[in-house]
Formats: sequence, C-alpha cells, structure tokens
Amino acid sequence: MGVGQATMKAQGQGTQKIKERAWAWWPLVPIYPYQQRRTLRRELVKDWMWSFEQVQGIFYVVVPIRMTVVRLEAGGLLVYAPVAPTPECLRLLRELEATYGAVRYIIHPTISGLEHKVFVGPFARQCPQAQVFVAPSQWSFPVSLPLSWLGFPGGRTQVLPEASSQAPFAAEFDYEILGPIFLGPGRFAEVALFHRRSRSLLVTDTIVAVPSEPPEIVQQDPYPLLFHAKDSGAEAIADTPANRVKGWRRIALFAFYFRPSCLDVTETGRSLQDIKQAPDRSRQAYFGWFPFRWKYGWEQSFAALQGNGRPFVAPILQQLILNRAPDVTLAWAKKVARWDFQQIVPCHLDAPIAATPLDFQRAFGFLEPAIAASSSQSLLPAADFELLRTIDDRLSRARIVPPAKTSPLNA
Repeated sequence: MGVGQATMKAQGQGTQKIKERAWAWWPLVPIYPYQQRRTLRRELVKDWMWSFEQVQGIFYVVVPIRMTVVRLEAGGLLVYAPVAPTPECLRLLRELEATYGAVRYIIHPTISGLEHKVFVGPFARQCPQAQVFVAPSQWSFPVSLPLSWLGFPGGRTQVLPEASSQAPFAAEFDYEILGPIFLGPGRFAEVALFHRRSRSLLVTDTIVAVPSEPPEIVQQDPYPLLFHAKDSGAEAIADTPANRVKGWRRIALFAFYFRPSCLDVTETGRSLQDIKQAPDRSRQAYFGWFPFRWKYGWEQSFAALQGNGRPFVAPILQQLILNRAPDVTLAWAKKVARWDFQQIVPCHLDAPIAATPLDFQRAFGFLEPAIAASSSQSLLPAADFELLRTIDDRLSRARIVPPAKTSPLNA
C-alpha cells in the first residue's frame, strides 16, 4: 500500500469514527464533549453485567457517565440509566443483544438529572420492544412537561411501582426509591436497584468512589487531563503519564467541590492579561485563558477525597440536597443495606466499587454521626465545603430552597 493509499485509508477510518460517535441532540444539554461521544463497554460481571461509559463535563472538568446493562435469566437485557445512543453505543449494545436477547426493560432511576433524562427517549426509540420504567414524581425545568413531550415513548412508559415485588422483573431484582425530596424549585429522587444473582447494587448519584488514576474512558481523549495538569497559563501542554494523573486528580477536586480550599481563582482582569503569555491561544485552549492557581499541598485534599477508593456521598448532595431530608435518607439507606450486595455500580466515577452494606451505610455518616463513629474517613474536610456552604446559605436566605434539617436521631 502506497503512502497516498494509507493516508486515504486513515482519513476514511477517522471519518467513520466521527460518524459512529455522533450525538445530534447535544444542544439539549450543551456540555462537553458536545456532538462527539465515545463509548467504552466493559464487562463488570462475566456474562451478566456490562457498563457503557461516556464522558461529560464543563470547562474540561470531565467525568465518566455510565449506563449499566444486565442480562436477564429469562432472556433479554435490562438497561439502567441510558447514555447517548450513538451509533457506536448501539453497535456495542447490538452485540450483546445478538447473544442474550433484546433489551426488555429500561430504567430511568432519577427525576432531576438532565444529564440522564435527556438520553432516555432517544435510547428507548432504538429499543422498540423495551418497557420504560421511571422513578415517580418526574419533573422538568423551567416548565414541567409530560414525559411524552420529552421524547419518552407514550405507549410503553410507566412509573415504577412503589413495591419492587410488583415490577415485572421482580424475580431477579429488588429496588428502593429515595424521595422525592422537596428542594423548592424541584425535587430529588433516586432508585437503588439490587441484582440478586451478581450481588450488585446499582445507584445513580448518591454513592461514588474516586479512582486514583484517570479512568480509561477519560484517557480516550487526554486533552482535558493535560489542560488541568498545567500550573499556569504560560505552561505548554505536555502529554505524560504523570500529567494525566495530575490533571485527573485536579479534575476530581473541581467536580466535587467546584472550588476546593486548595484552589485560588485569579481575578478576571489579571487572568485576561496573563493570556499574552499563553503558548497556545487556540479555541481548544480557551484562547489561552487559564485562571487557576493550585496551592502547595493540594494533593492532600485529593487524598482525603479519594480515601483509598472508599464509597462516599458527593459533597453537593451532602450540603445541598440530602440534608433537606435526613430522616428519609437514613431510612432509605437502612432499607438498601438489608440486601446482601458485595459491589456498587454508580453512574459516575469508579465502578464497580467493592463494598458491603455496612460500607454503604457509613457513607451517610454525615447525616448521623453514630453510623460513622467507627470510620473517621467517612467525613470529608470541612474547609473544602466552603463554596458549597456559601451557595447553600444564599439559597436558603433567599428562600429558594428549604433550610437543612437535623435528623431526629441527632436531636
């Protein structure tokens, strides 16, 4: 093969990849990576469970978003929390369907997460045999619209029964519904789904774990990692293993705290002046704008967040959501902990997380100190919550959201 033929072949393969990863509906939730979404399929439990991972983020703060597919004993597949049904994603799904049968059930396990809801309708249209089950009390912003108006298939979409024993997949799964928790403008809810055969607990946002190394799906396009590995706007991008790890750990701190205590944000005027020193002022590099300055010892904040991979509740849920209904949340956690699971598969960050029911309950120790008494690592550094506390205070003072409550167990 000549040089010209090899070049044409490489260009053709590149064009094919672009088509395979195309997501035409990205303007509905215009976040990175916009119209191009890679999909990585991983087998979590041999012959029984798979994750389909993509990435999403803002200002290159990118984290995995995950759909979980479970094989049914009676034949077919169950899908928990669909992701963007790109041609690549569907090709990987069809490979499973060819072996195990068509998708029979699609679970939309949350009511407030646009990054999950936006995919359900388009995904369901690609699985015409599937029944769609949604968490109760669905709503949309700024106007609450019927699910059919949001693209959910009208004839085969229904609310999950309150009791999991009433669901058509009850022979293989249990579930418990958290909420809805009233938040003023909207509500929060989540469905924890337990797959008995694999002893796996599927959750959406309530539980996460942070890997110390950048996830494989994030490394498919390393630019966001390398962007945040820089120490100043004058520093050039350099693709090294160490920089990928450094960028990932800073991204994790951004994602959970927005502005951790170890970060200084340069005043706007000064940061705009610094653009003159940027070696890359392309659109990809935000025209050279880089207003971040990480303090000495920022790695300690990451170490506290990562906690050797232990499961925990994301700070935004701790400070702004679940503390609005601590008694409801603790009661839900106790019910979920009755199941004999050995791993947790969340929709974000690391998965699967090796965890027991006791680990799950300890993660909610910020609501009830007695749960965390035997594990001081359950509590995150208070200093890193400063921005979240400020947001919480302002929203409460403006009466946009209800005030936080104290659990009766703590009173």
